[in-house]
Amino acid sequence: MDERRKLPRKYLMVYSRVFDQKTGRVIGYLSDMSQLGAMTISDDPLPVDTVLELRFDLPDPIIFSSDHLNLRARVAWCQADINPAFYNIGFEFLNVGPKEAEVIEQMVVTYEFRRDTTPYPPSISSFLTPGEAQPDS
Repeated sequence: MDERRKLPRKYLMVYSRVFDQKTGRVIGYLSDMSQLGAMTISDDPLPVDTVLELRFDLPDPIIFSSDHLNLRARVAWCQADINPAFYNIGFEFLNVGPKEAEVIEQMVVTYEFRRDTTPYPPSISSFLTPGEAQPDS
């Protein structure tokens, strides 16, 4: 997959729950975030281009003066995780206002997990030995 990200991905040290606001269902756990979008780790896949009203749990209401952040988002991509029991889902934010942008920036600054390793999620092919066939999805 070509890298089309406009802002650098920030891996977070906290795994906040992410909910579908309409159903209350847990979509997954926040893995990374930028002003433009986020990645969650989920038990279930979501169809690309699905638009959802998301609710992100915020880890420290004292820092954020709220316990959640609501954002409308589009599923930009969805792929199997390294562990085939999970999926990585990339969301593109659709309605980030100044207030929400401030909360996202504070999340990134406060909880960024700095990595000097290969970007996550790696492709399945990176685990195959030369000549080995990629398993069917």
